[in-house]
Amino acid sequence: MPLDPDRPQKLLLLDSASLYFRAFFGVPDQRSSPEEHPTNALRGFLDMIATLVTAHRPTHLVACWDDDWRPQFRVDLIPTYKTHRLVEGSDVVEESPDDLTPQVPLIREALGAIGITRLGAVGFEADDVIGTLTERHRGTMPVDIVTGDRDLLQLVDDADGIRVLYTGKGGVREPDVVTQSYLLDRYSVPTGDAYADMSILRGDMSDGLPGVKGIGDKTAAQLITTYGSLTGLRAAVEAGDPALKGVRRTNLEAAAAYLDVAPTVVRVARDAPVADVDLALPTAVAEPDRLERLATTHGVTNPVTRLLTALGLP
Repeated sequence: MPLDPDRPQKLLLLDSASLYFRAFFGVPDQRSSPEEHPTNALRGFLDMIATLVTAHRPTHLVACWDDDWRPQFRVDLIPTYKTHRLVEGSDVVEESPDDLTPQVPLIREALGAIGITRLGAVGFEADDVIGTLTERHRGTMPVDIVTGDRDLLQLVDDADGIRVLYTGKGGVREPDVVTQSYLLDRYSVPTGDAYADMSILRGDMSDGLPGVKGIGDKTAAQLITTYGSLTGLRAAVEAGDPALKGVRRTNLEAAAAYLDVAPTVVRVARDAPVADVDLALPTAVAEPDRLERLATTHGVTNPVTRLLTALGLP
């Protein structure tokens, strides 16, 4: 049945790669032989969208895309950024499971055929697309961000109805709904901005961000709470605050060059060149014949049907 025109507006932003990687590793490979085209990530991704649309009832939906998963402007500032994800011998290609790589074009094709908006930005990550769309629609409608990446917790803002549906443990069926109270309970920081400052201090080795030596989550949160922000902390170091002494002061001073550039690397862009297009859920299948061919050829009729039903499309 068609979507209710009186449904309150809500924007759902998908961290697409985060979700289809999860689908690839979480959905069984049903091929009867290795010669068949793999489809588990495609099937899982479509089912995830169906589940999310049914549970959270958005009126607007975007599959946000990595046009550049390791932007040069971040690498220029911190050369170790995401180096562990590179294919051996390459400085541009992200390592990806062999059976996932050929499914990504199918995911793009399915989204296009259904009519679900997919957006990237040249030279930027999906995180930056999400940050830009969140900023662009701030105050016009609530925004739910679906991701398994903690980096995006920095966007949480209760005042403007911006939440993160964090799929780290419960997946899309039982995500952690991250609001400012969650940030306070889980990380001892009061806001998304404070979370970003905390994450800069502690670093993230999975992203090649060294952080400040000797500072983990707890200490980082304490410092940000005490000084209000990373800027406030650095001003206190510079002013010789006697409360910052010994090894902690030494480590903060030694990390000055890192702290100069890390905010630009860690904080998502809010002004990436993302196309300004209609983000509303499709009211009709964009390319029915193409969708039918894809579903039949690759044996994904059931997940396609479930997604169309969730979207209210015939």
